[in-house]
Amino acid sequence: MATVRTLARLERTEFADLLDNLTPDQWAMPSLCAGWTVRDVAAHTVAYLDQSLVRLGANMIRYRGDIDRLNAEGLRRSDGLDGAELADRMRRGSEPAGAAALYGGRVALVECLIHQQDIRRQLGLHRTLDTRRVRVCLDYARLSPVVGGRRRTRGLRLVATDMDWTAGIGPDVCGRGEALLLVMTGRAAAVSGELHGEGVRLLR
Repeated sequence: MATVRTLARLERTEFADLLDNLTPDQWAMPSLCAGWTVRDVAAHTVAYLDQSLVRLGANMIRYRGDIDRLNAEGLRRSDGLDGAELADRMRRGSEPAGAAALYGGRVALVECLIHQQDIRRQLGLHRTLDTRRVRVCLDYARLSPVVGGRRRTRGLRLVATDMDWTAGIGPDVCGRGEALLLVMTGRAAAVSGELHGEGVRLLR
């Protein structure tokens, strides 16, 4: 059975493959992340590839826990990188390291899987997600206070229709694992048409 680190490495490599083939117009298109282009999402992901715990902690103190300012600084540092360089850095950083290696590589996996979908969905470049990766991300998103999956779906029962996975208590929100993961990571509006059940109307 593949380890989480292996799954994260595969996700990052596939992310690099995606970036390799984007056109200039695609790089400039908006992503699912409000206010961010495709390039912004790629640059943000690359900025966190191997950031050490010490450096991340220092930056959190520097910006007083303001994630938006921290992310903006990461984007600023990547201003001079073109698409090919971002793809290369993604590929060379495919092995989870630093803060991304926390929880057996789960941080790296969920970060890259979600952000790759932020790009793919907006560009219409759909793919069939590996259910092993999605399952790991679903479980982690429910537990991680940083991701906030439990907070966003409190009082609801999530039911995956493409795998054996459920979580929570309350009215049902049913959909593919990917759609439920996007709900838990704050992207419910992007997948509302892919969900069904009495709990959908309660999603914020």
